[in-house]
Amino acid sequence: MTGTVATMPAFFLLLGLLISILASYTMFNFIGNLKRTDGNFRQFWLSGGATVFGIGIWAKHFIILLALEKTLYLNWTMLVALVFMVFFALMSFVTLTLESFLKYRSLIGSLILAFGIAFMSYFTIFGQPISQLQIKPVFVFSSLIIIFTFTYVAFLISEGKEQKMKWLASFIMGIAVVIVQLLVNKGMDIEFVLNHLEPEELNQDIQMLALVVGIAALLILLSTLFTWYIDKRLNQTDERYRLLVENSLDTIAIFKGDQWKYVNKAGLTMFEAESTEQLIGKSIYTFIPESNHQEVKERLYNLVYVGGGRPREQDWRTLQGNILHTEIVETMTTLNSEPAIQVIIRDISERKKNEELLINSEKLYIAGQLAAGIAHEIRNPLTSLKGFLQLIASGRNNNHTYYDIMNAELDRIGSIVSELLMLSKPQVYDLTFLDMRMLMRDTVTLLEAQAVLHDIKIEAQYSADPLWIYGVENQVKQVFINLIKNAIEAMIDGGKIKIHLFRERDQVSVQIHDEGPGFEHEQMAKLGQPFYTTKEKGTGLGLMVSYKIVDNHQGKINVSSEVGRGSLFEIRIPFRYPDSLVTMSS
Repeated sequence: MTGTVATMPAFFLLLGLLISILASYTMFNFIGNLKRTDGNFRQFWLSGGATVFGIGIWAKHFIILLALEKTLYLNWTMLVALVFMVFFALMSFVTLTLESFLKYRSLIGSLILAFGIAFMSYFTIFGQPISQLQIKPVFVFSSLIIIFTFTYVAFLISEGKEQKMKWLASFIMGIAVVIVQLLVNKGMDIEFVLNHLEPEELNQDIQMLALVVGIAALLILLSTLFTWYIDKRLNQTDERYRLLVENSLDTIAIFKGDQWKYVNKAGLTMFEAESTEQLIGKSIYTFIPESNHQEVKERLYNLVYVGGGRPREQDWRTLQGNILHTEIVETMTTLNSEPAIQVIIRDISERKKNEELLINSEKLYIAGQLAAGIAHEIRNPLTSLKGFLQLIASGRNNNHTYYDIMNAELDRIGSIVSELLMLSKPQVYDLTFLDMRMLMRDTVTLLEAQAVLHDIKIEAQYSADPLWIYGVENQVKQVFINLIKNAIEAMIDGGKIKIHLFRERDQVSVQIHDEGPGFEHEQMAKLGQPFYTTKEKGTGLGLMVSYKIVDNHQGKINVSSEVGRGSLFEIRIPFRYPDSLVTMSS
């Protein structure tokens, strides 16, 4: 279209160099912030950094042409060159954020960006109205080697944490793009198609070019100030976070895959490590007991779907082989723009010891209560036995009724001892698949006569389908007998005992409802305690044994009561199909 001739070459050369340096500094800041932020900000840093750098290099290109006093034609190739420069810059930035390239990502990113700069330099020349072109290969190849080498070196330097490293990388990058353009123009002798311009057209083109360059320079300057401010604020935030993490009393670590990628000072102390090298890069499963490996793998795999934040207990093994009892919180995070897991680990070994001491203390307290109860319950019949033996030995009276009373007292002692044996360490039992309906029918048949003597009617409602459990027949029957006998003895005025058996999801429920006097709230809190009973001649061990049996069957007894209206005992035991039925159905 039109042509212009530039003046003031030194000024334009320095201006082009300054814009190149500022554009490069802005680019490195955008790349650094890209690695420190997530979500929508990532798109902003990507697109913003590529756009600012592309515009800067594009504006520099035409300023250097003015410095070289080259003929410049304003045409469509300028916009195409800008678009391609921004595109290659964007692709380079994306490559730099991909951890999958590992140490080669800087090399590949540098190659892409260098190609974009070279492409723009040559494309804008070939887009001019050329009548004759002579290429000098030495200068062309030199320009390509210089731009790639300097770009790669600048990327490596910019990864330094200090701000001055970014300025050094920016200076190297700015020098490189200016040198490359000088070599490109040196390596091409071009004769353009001559166009005769009117002075008015010449002035309009100069004004337009000055406006474009001015806007581009202003954009670069504002972007540089903006990124400098953002980088300063992010550095302050990073420093506060770093101090918080490093001075934390809890271990704060980052896992990527199954490897340690970061651990703070507290973590080194907790795992008895002298340096980070003893942990970083090592598999976390080296420090987890083998029995927990599968559980941890499933939990970490599902973390991305279910989220974290809920504390859970986890055992670890230190470098010295000591076992750590910890509480751990796991959350998803990113490291080098890729998913990672951040964990906070708190040592609860001391708390575990205190809990164990507390449990042992409670056991001793219960054992003391139990011993006192046993002594009290057995001492009474022993006192009676001793008294009758003294009477018999004195020969003053030899009534045969004494023997009956003595036998009854011995039976009472035997009953107490038998029930106490149920509370001892579980023995090896013959576990079988049982239908709860059959066990309850047998129990009702056994106690029906006793119920009739007390003017009590037992009404049982059974499920139509089998109610399978896996357990010990005699023990489950013992629970039924204890609860129904308690109901019979509590209903001194007669009434009904309602029994309902049914399946609810994966549980078998047995409900026994009596019409006795019921329990006060304070009484219900003591149910199941040794030797606590509301009956005149009871020992309180029957209900305690029942609780123990149900607990051994992974079940639970729930009690609800209303004074004057009776009580409801509900037994819930896991439902389990017999293996033979499962095999047949499959």
